[in-house]
Amino acid sequence: MQKQGWKYQIIEDTGSGMNYKKPGLLKLIDLLLDRKISHIVITHKDRLLRFGFELIEYIAKKMDTEIVVLNQGEERNSAQELTNDLIAIITVFSGRLYGSRSNKNKKSLRKVNGC
Repeated sequence: MQKQGWKYQIIEDTGSGMNYKKPGLLKLIDLLLDRKISHIVITHKDRLLRFGFELIEYIAKKMDTEIVVLNQGEERNSAQELTNDLIAIITVFSGRLYGSRSNKNKKSLRKVNGC
């Protein structure tokens, strides 16, 4: 980006690629809609969003913003895409399930310990 002479800001988020309420993603969308960025540079397509990349891509085009994906990787067929999507969904829901169980267990322990 420096070689291109672009001014840049790094926006990072943690969490699920299926969470659309992440602060970094919302900031990126605001910058897009305010036409404050000309390029979005990401390492991999699914790092922006697991599902919904095409929507951000559409908005970016409307706002004259180019999305640059550094690691395009190999082209996948539809069966590989579907398999990866299903694995992503299972991963997210498993994390939510175990997270909710963890919270319930913590609350139960607090009740037992009188906290």
